[in-house]
Amino acid sequence: MARTASEVASGVGAPSARPAPRRRFTTRTGLTILGYLAPAFVFVVIFTYYPLFVGGRMAFQRWTLWDLTSTPWVGLGNFQKLVADPLFGKTMLNSAIWVVGSLLAQFVIGFLIALALRQTFRFRGVYQAVIFYPWAVSGFLIGILFRWMFNSEFGVINDLLQRTGITSVPIPWLANPNLALLAVIIANVWYGVTFFAIMILAALQSVPDELREAAALDGAGRWRTLTRVVVPYIRSTLLLTVLLRVIWIFNFPDIIWAMTGGGPANQTQIATTWMIQFTQQGDYGMASALGFIVMGVLVVFTGAYLTLLTKDQRS
Repeated sequence: MARTASEVASGVGAPSARPAPRRRFTTRTGLTILGYLAPAFVFVVIFTYYPLFVGGRMAFQRWTLWDLTSTPWVGLGNFQKLVADPLFGKTMLNSAIWVVGSLLAQFVIGFLIALALRQTFRFRGVYQAVIFYPWAVSGFLIGILFRWMFNSEFGVINDLLQRTGITSVPIPWLANPNLALLAVIIANVWYGVTFFAIMILAALQSVPDELREAAALDGAGRWRTLTRVVVPYIRSTLLLTVLLRVIWIFNFPDIIWAMTGGGPANQTQIATTWMIQFTQQGDYGMASALGFIVMGVLVVFTGAYLTLLTKDQRS
């Protein structure tokens, strides 16, 4: 019997659509999935977890490159030697100054750059390319560049300071124990501010225009809209970006190693540059122990940071 047009339109009398039967998970399907995952799993185990395991074992041995026939187990001996070393406290303090000084300046400058790039103006894409360029350059290369810029005899920094009358004599930036750490932080700020600019700009572009318009209708000015509407909206992105940057800066010896090598007189020595020195001396046991300490500090910091972040979001 033929259905009327109204029945067709309303779906009356139409055969009910049955969901497609679910495929059963068989042993063959599981083996196929494992076959696809196996190459990636083997690659990660060989090139990540195995070196991590071997390096971790070295931290509890007297493992030196000059005597590979004798690598006795020393337990916590390497850690005790590190903590008892007078350089340990100074290195940890320098690491904290290096992280905090770099992070604060990068965050503030990066936020201002992101706000500027959020606006529409001529050649905006060109400005973005110029500002984002440092992130594509090697950190070690940036360190070499700034080492020449801060050179006391023919560096461009001293030349500009003398031409503008700020100083009359060249400043030995990298040879002065009181200025060397400041110089490497300046270089790291120039290098890392791009990361914050990229992340914050992406977050700002995700803020709905309706929120800004509603704030404007309520009589909120630019500053109030920024602090009461925009920042709370992108708050989670800001906090996670700060966490990532802390981890990266703490583990980032490239610029310092290229500019000062930890000198002068260990004034720019941080944990990771000290670790490099141990490996150059062939003492892989001490280097691995220091690596364990660095990893422990970052794990504790990350755990505390995420715990406070979770509590704050629930409250």
